[in-house]
Amino acid sequence: MSDHVLTRDTAPRAETARNRWAFRRTALAALGLAALAGAGRYGYDWWTVGRFVESTDDAYVGGNVTPIAPHVAGFVQQILVADNEYVRAGQPLVRLDPADFAAAQSHAQAVLQARQATIANLQAKRTLQHSVIAGAEADLAAKQAQAVFTGQEAERYRSLALTAAGSRQDAQKAQAADKAATNAVLAAQAAVQAGTQQLGVLDTEIAVATADLAQAQADLRAAQLNLGYTSIAAPVAGYVGNRYAQVGTYVAAGTNLLSVVPARGLWVDANFKEDQLARMKPGDPATVVADVLPGRVFQGHVASLAPATGAVFSVIPPQNATGNFTKIVQRVPVRIALDDGSQALGPLRVGLSTTARVDTGREAAR
Repeated sequence: MSDHVLTRDTAPRAETARNRWAFRRTALAALGLAALAGAGRYGYDWWTVGRFVESTDDAYVGGNVTPIAPHVAGFVQQILVADNEYVRAGQPLVRLDPADFAAAQSHAQAVLQARQATIANLQAKRTLQHSVIAGAEADLAAKQAQAVFTGQEAERYRSLALTAAGSRQDAQKAQAADKAATNAVLAAQAAVQAGTQQLGVLDTEIAVATADLAQAQADLRAAQLNLGYTSIAAPVAGYVGNRYAQVGTYVAAGTNLLSVVPARGLWVDANFKEDQLARMKPGDPATVVADVLPGRVFQGHVASLAPATGAVFSVIPPQNATGNFTKIVQRVPVRIALDDGSQALGPLRVGLSTTARVDTGREAAR
């Protein structure tokens, strides 16, 4: 008999084989349709959105790291914070030994008081000098009246002597008295003039003393500031890092003691290739994913594009005017600002690696 003749035993097997083949065809068709739908969906997404999105993993978290340095030199007396500690704006961080600065403030205060006493003394002398001038003017008036009288007496005795009604000796005495009275007037006038000039001298001395007082006030203010500078506070809120300060160490003005890394207000500097910047502009929406937070997406926007490539700002800028040249795609730093809703950054820290995506054509996609 032929091998293809169905028997009671082989018929169920053939039916099962046909069912399996039909299932496989259906499954393959479904898979094909799913793949086609997926490809269509991917193509649609790429055409409407994906082709406008530029991404790079050459992106790092940035922030305004604030170095803490003293205004004045001195010995470190206290360190009030620990490494990695969160500090508030205005919280004391380090204290320098204030002894020398307190002594300088006391000295400046004493000098200021001496300058104030000098001005008070000169002003009292000036007031007294007005009384001296008034007395000299009164004496001058008396001397002038006396001179008028002696002049009249001398003239009268001279007339009597000419008519022999009086003696020549009396005329000479009257003339001498008149001469003395005239000299007394000149002396009184000189006294008034000297008193007036002394008043000018006192005014000059008061002006000099006033300038010295202003200098003493400035010196006291500087001493107070220097004493205040011995307590070094955090200018911003953030975390303490990179601490070099040690108790007992002498530090010069401007020496870096530690740094405060901000906990808020961070951004991302993404280095995009030059061929990715054709449509990129400030305001474009962006998303950022940090390696430290792989499941979290931060929303942001392009804040600005650097005015030059990163190579231009390097320590040794490239010099391409040589015989051998190899073109290298340049990268341009793009500043991505995180939106207000993404400011609770958790463990995100300055310097961490991220992946940045910028939608450069949302309007075009619409």
